[in-house]
Amino acid sequence: MSRANPNDDHPLGLTVHSMPVPDQGLASAGARTRLGRWKMLMVMLVCAAPVIASYFTYYVVRPEGRRNFGTLVDPQRPLPDVVGTTLDGKSVNLRSLKGQWLFMSVAGADCDAECGQRLYLQRQLRESLGKEKDRLDWVWLINDTQPVAEALLPALKDATVIRVPEAALSAWLVAQEGSTVSDHLYVVDPIGNLMLRFPPKLDPEGALKAKRDLDRLMRAAAFWDKAGR
Repeated sequence: MSRANPNDDHPLGLTVHSMPVPDQGLASAGARTRLGRWKMLMVMLVCAAPVIASYFTYYVVRPEGRRNFGTLVDPQRPLPDVVGTTLDGKSVNLRSLKGQWLFMSVAGADCDAECGQRLYLQRQLRESLGKEKDRLDWVWLINDTQPVAEALLPALKDATVIRVPEAALSAWLVAQEGSTVSDHLYVVDPIGNLMLRFPPKLDPEGALKAKRDLDRLMRAAAFWDKAGR
């Protein structure tokens, strides 16, 4: 008969591990959350920095005595989350226009003489930018449901034309006191913020001043902005 090994009488050894302290886990999770927020903020700043630099160059770093013709829109007014319709019936959200400078006007589809003059100025001012014109989209926002005259269509081949509810445009665009939103030409930056409004009913002298503003804006953004979205 075998005898029991005295060593077998020892109780089983147990290794006791310390339990995690709840506060340590919460603190670690909180730190990770804060780090994630900081990273997100830094990404947003990096994306916005070029446009901010353009604003700074255009409105702050300027020769003594130089004045801007257009009015800076402040506070910023981003493109509204509104769905419009192209002339061929396709739906398009205005926010899909982001990623490119926009040169915008607003008018009814019947396009009276003043509307025709604004569309002409938009086209000519864009063309005057030469090789830089592809960085600026010509946009006509129609604020009613009337048909566009057939005779006008050939002149709009280089324009982006979208029907948008008038209420949405009036809530977004800001007119000069005593004017309507249809009296102005506007500039929207590539991030999608309405940034510049030109005075109403531009005459030839005003158009020349508007051209100088556009030239300066394109130069200020040239180091980062490229044509296309």
